[in-house]
Amino acid sequence: MATATSSSGAHLVGSVPLADSEAVFRAASERLGAHLSRIPDGETGVRTNWIQWQFPLLVEMPELEPADEPDSGFGPRLQLAAGVSGDELRFPELGYAQAALESWQVFSRLQDEGVIAADARFQVSLPTPLAVTHLRIVPRDQPAIEEAYERQMLAELDQVLDVVPHDRLAIQWDTAVEFALLEGLLESFLTEPLDEIVERLARLGDAVPEPVELGYHLCYGDVQHAHFIEPRDAGKLADVASGVIARLVRSGRALNWLHLPVPRDRSDAAYFAPLRDVRLPKDAALQLGLVHLSDGLDGARRRIAAARTAVSTFGVATECGFGRRAPETIPDLLDLHAAVCEELPSPPGES
Repeated sequence: MATATSSSGAHLVGSVPLADSEAVFRAASERLGAHLSRIPDGETGVRTNWIQWQFPLLVEMPELEPADEPDSGFGPRLQLAAGVSGDELRFPELGYAQAALESWQVFSRLQDEGVIAADARFQVSLPTPLAVTHLRIVPRDQPAIEEAYERQMLAELDQVLDVVPHDRLAIQWDTAVEFALLEGLLESFLTEPLDEIVERLARLGDAVPEPVELGYHLCYGDVQHAHFIEPRDAGKLADVASGVIARLVRSGRALNWLHLPVPRDRSDAAYFAPLRDVRLPKDAALQLGLVHLSDGLDGARRRIAAARTAVSTFGVATECGFGRRAPETIPDLLDLHAAVCEELPSPPGES
């Protein structure tokens, strides 16, 4: 992997289970601010469990009805109601724009007060439309419903872009269900999963105008602090990353960061080896999710040493968001990020 030349520091994926966005902004700034380029609002309240809050919206839509099949494990899957065409489907407000704009007011005030660093960006983390629709929609109706959901998601992105100054904003596309598809764990209408996933992710990236920062969180899930399957190595992560990077290069859209998970028990060079072939753009930051509260600084050191056999410059993060954690663990986890950052050498040209 080509060396990133910008300082990567720490990265917060998204969810942080504190009382509200102000509590998240204050805690992150106080304990980790010197190492953060961007800060999310914590996806507090109903948003804590990633996309679960979207499923009731699907169930309540009269254009959708329960499919006659067993529960998929995520709740009953849905299908287009009789007589409804996918071309006619329109989603109501999803809630992402409203939440982001409410949090932006808090972020902006705290930044004006000096609580948040002047150069920190407001990070909005959004799920891919594929994630919501593939978990709860029968495969035959996934294309039409995903298309309609994407239209509404991008409309809400535009609402955020209309209000938040572009040079103070960062957008992250959360990418997890895609890896369940690539690992063969979910049924899908996709015929060429890797190519079709890459095309979707790049299209979402192209919808984010510069100078808004753009990043991707690639993920293997975090239900009960466990992946839906343990990856053999970082190979599928590298495949998706390389595909998205190549596609963004063709469109001329800069990539600002890429986050990849590192399982707690993977402090071996073999896990990281596929990353050698990923050509990260010159000014993009690689963030490795190698921080685990369960084994602390010593465990992070082992994973850092292994990662350096494949990549030379990177920042740190956890594998996923903090949303499923007990709130009382968050201060220690933020402090651990700061301690791990202190272990990392400065990139070339920095002191």
